[in-house]
Amino acid sequence: MTFSVSWHTLLDELDDLPEGATLITPLSHKRFRVTDVQEQRVIIDFEDRDEKRPLQRDQFETLYRRISDEPGGFELDRLPPDADPYPAVLSLHPRFEIDEDEGVIIEKDGPTTSQLLNAEPASETDERSEPDLDVYADALLLVDALERHDVATLSEMETDALVNLYTLLSDVQRNANDLRQDVADVLLNRLHHDRPVSGPFGSVQRTTRRNRSLKDEDEVLAKLEAEGIDRDRVTGIDRSKVDDALEVTELAESDVYDIEESEYVRKADVDEEVKETRLQGLKEQLAATEGEEAEELRQEIEDLEGRIDELTSFRTGAEVHE
Repeated sequence: MTFSVSWHTLLDELDDLPEGATLITPLSHKRFRVTDVQEQRVIIDFEDRDEKRPLQRDQFETLYRRISDEPGGFELDRLPPDADPYPAVLSLHPRFEIDEDEGVIIEKDGPTTSQLLNAEPASETDERSEPDLDVYADALLLVDALERHDVATLSEMETDALVNLYTLLSDVQRNANDLRQDVADVLLNRLHHDRPVSGPFGSVQRTTRRNRSLKDEDEVLAKLEAEGIDRDRVTGIDRSKVDDALEVTELAESDVYDIEESEYVRKADVDEEVKETRLQGLKEQLAATEGEEAEELRQEIEDLEGRIDELTSFRTGAEVHE
C-alpha cells in the first residue's frame, strides 16, 4: 500500500471523529484534539495549553517509511522532541497501532487499537464499582474520620479520636506505598530515557539511581597500596567487633558510643473487625438512594456507629473499674 492511499485513509478516519474526541500522546501523555483536517496537514489543539499546532503530511510520510522499514515496529524514543503527536494521530489508521509496553508503533494486518480516549462521559446510571484494594478501604475510613473531627486543632481532640486517626494514617501510608510501587513497576516499562510523562495531577520521569558497594576488602586494600595509600588510612573501627568487645569487658555502651534517644508513637495493634464494621456502614451510606428506605438505613447506620463508638472509646483504668 502506498503512502498516498494510507494518508487519505487516515484523513477519512479523522473526518469521522466524533466532536470533542481526545487523543493522547504515547510518550508525554499529553491530551489533544484534532481541530482541522486539510489535504497537506492536520491541525491539533493541546488541552493543557492554548496552542494550535500543524502536523505536516511530509512528516507523517517520514514516519510511515520508518515504520515500514522496521518489521518489529519503530521505536518511539527515536522520535524527534515533541513529535509524539504524529504516532498518536497515525494510530487512528486501521493498520497502525502503538504498543506502549514495547515502546513502538507497528503496522499490523489484523484489528488495531488507537490513542483515542473515550469521548463519551460515563453514564451516571452505571453501577458504581469499588476497587478491591486495602488502600481504598482505609482511605475511605480516613476521609470519614477527617470529616468527623477538626484536625486543625489536634491538641483539643479526644485521645481515642487521635488514636484512630493515627492508626488510619499509618495504614493508608503503608498500603498506598505498596500500591505506589506496583504502579511504578508498570510505569517503568512505559517511560523512555529521560523524557517526563505528564498527567492531570503531575509528571514522572525515569531516572537512574547509582549505588556503590566495596569489592573484597583484600582486593581493595591491595589496589590502594599499589598506588601508595597506606591501609591504615582507609581501615576503620568495625562496629560489630566493638559490640563483641563490650560483651567481655567492663566498659559501658556509653563509653564508646554517643547515644541519643528520641521518643515516638508506634502503631501497636489494629482492630480489623471494628474497621470492617465502620467501612460497611460507609459503603451503605454511599450506596443509599433517596426515599423512606434510605432514611431508615441512614438511621440504622448512625445507631450502629454510635454503638461502635461506645465499645471502642478510650477509657482510663480507673473508669474501667468504676
